[in-house]
Amino acid sequence: MSIRTTVTLDDDVVERVKSESRARGASFRETLNDLLRLALATRKSQPDRKPFKIKPFKSGWNPDLNLDCTARLLEQLEGPDYR
Repeated sequence: MSIRTTVTLDDDVVERVKSESRARGASFRETLNDLLRLALATRKSQPDRKPFKIKPFKSGWNPDLNLDCTARLLEQLEGPDYR
């Protein structure tokens, strides 16, 4: 079963598909369908990734750090020559 639809492709994509279709000796439609199938199959075969999790830790509280003043905070963390 085929469905006719309108898709807007970027110019660089059109040129790459045209080039590929010339190299294959196939029509634009056949080449585009093959490339889409390949991309979709590749996406399915990629392993699922574990979600990225940040592990918090207690770093202690330093009462000398003033988080409201960025310049002073940088000076305390990086030293007086932080600029």
